[in-house]
Amino acid sequence: MSEEMVIFTRTYDLITWLLPLTDNFPRSQRFVITQRLHDAVLNFQELIIEANARRGAARLEKLQAADAELLKLRLYLRLCERWRWLSKGQYRHVSTMIAEIGKLLGGWLKATS
Repeated sequence: MSEEMVIFTRTYDLITWLLPLTDNFPRSQRFVITQRLHDAVLNFQELIIEANARRGAARLEKLQAADAELLKLRLYLRLCERWRWLSKGQYRHVSTMIAEIGKLLGGWLKATS
């Protein structure tokens, strides 16, 4: 499925853009919100890799777990924007990236169901 390959590329792009950006977040929050943000995006990538290696119900389970990680990531990014750790432009950029990944994941979920 070609969508699967695109989702891997887009997720890689998100990770390589987002993780270095968090180096500028307040040091006092690095072990709280920043860590959860990192965990959510990396867990998402791991879950789609695992989903790709499975079939049927096992794949669907991994994709649903990936969807939950994407929801967490959206929450943490909204908090970062609210606290002004991300500029409006950075937030708009990352929101666009995540929206595209979400659509790709949704299509994959639909095809798997």
